[in-house]
Amino acid sequence: MGDRHVVGRRETVTNGSAVKTLLCLGHGYTAQALSGMLTTAGGWHVVGTARSRDRFGRIIETGAEPRSWPGDDISSDVAAADCILVSIAPDQDGDPVLRALSDQVASSASRVQWVGYLSTTAVYGDRQGGWVDEGSELTPSTERGRWRVAAEEAWQRLSRRTGLKLHIFRLAGIYGPGRGPLHQLLSGRKSRIVRSSQKFNRIHVIDIARILHASMLRPAPGSIYNVCDDCPATTEEVMEYAARRAGVDLPDKVDIENAMLSEMARSFYSESKMVRSKHVKAHLSVRLRYPNFKSGIDALLSDPEKSE
Repeated sequence: MGDRHVVGRRETVTNGSAVKTLLCLGHGYTAQALSGMLTTAGGWHVVGTARSRDRFGRIIETGAEPRSWPGDDISSDVAAADCILVSIAPDQDGDPVLRALSDQVASSASRVQWVGYLSTTAVYGDRQGGWVDEGSELTPSTERGRWRVAAEEAWQRLSRRTGLKLHIFRLAGIYGPGRGPLHQLLSGRKSRIVRSSQKFNRIHVIDIARILHASMLRPAPGSIYNVCDDCPATTEEVMEYAARRAGVDLPDKVDIENAMLSEMARSFYSESKMVRSKHVKAHLSVRLRYPNFKSGIDALLSDPEKSE
């Protein structure tokens, strides 16, 4: 059977199998990895949004179809989506997607098979190096964390009201090709910020994409997943390993008190916690390709541009 299209909703059929549509509201680093994975494997049509048309090139490179949003009317894309990924950060006024598209998302709730909201482990706040998991109380200690908790709650209210098949993913520190400690070292970073007592988890972007894909294939509405590796560590440990493996000198140390940081960056360094990812293992059966920073850094050294 050849390809066919239905007006209003994309229903492409290739080799007898329907092609599903993913709408990425915010086509940043993580969405790019997921889009590339899905379009390369086949069976998916991906639409990605960006604030500026200058970013369209990156969207197209992943095999996705670009939209300028906010700006363009994307109500037809919401209506056509089988799955929706939300990766736009909230602000002091709440979640920008819900402000603009809550009615459209609500009207599609009974048909959309999966909605993924990308949150952050900042919702757990500072635990002074202690452990948290998906069942831990949310005690955000920064403005950014409080905004995320409010956004999660807003999406959960919409889900309860409409039956929206919501899944929340709380991401740890993301790294991968072109991003993270190895990239910083190889790009000639001159200093590294040290807070010796701070531990946190990381996650390779391709493992995020694999977890999201697994959830899309096995929806479990209402689920919350911590998306992190199994090796919480200090920044110093990670930088030292990356420098040793790359054969480069470590940048000079800078104490957090003397560092020139944005408010967002400083809020990140104010928290220390170790995160367990119970539900990814138990419910999705995903085995991380990079379960610790050493395996991730080694893979990036072997091919810095490779994302799989």
